[in-house]
Amino acid sequence: QVQLVESGGGSVQPGGSLRLSCAASGFAFTIYGMGWYRQAPGKQRELVARITNGGTTNYADSVKGRFTISRDNAKNTLYLQMNNLKPEDTAVYYCNRLAPATSWGQGTQVTVSS
Repeated sequence: QVQLVESGGGSVQPGGSLRLSCAASGFAFTIYGMGWYRQAPGKQRELVARITNGGTTNYADSVKGRFTISRDNAKNTLYLQMNNLKPEDTAVYYCNRLAPATSWGQGTQVTVSS
């Protein structure tokens, strides 16, 4: 059974940092590209960072230079290091395979507010 479990969210002030984790199970994690997505209230879910199975990364312009995606294939875990957080980063963050996507986890809430 495919499972994605996100963790590491929280409430931080602008300029703060958080590290999100995504524990994957039930599929061959190492062969899939993975992505971090976010969904803010009233907005569509968007892809903010992606990493191929070979480790190539790509970021949305809104997070470039502030977020870093990485993966530990030995632990079947995806990470998102988020620095210099801004209020507009407030959202529920999800991970998923790039293609084909699988069922979504519950996500982890990130709130950036002073």
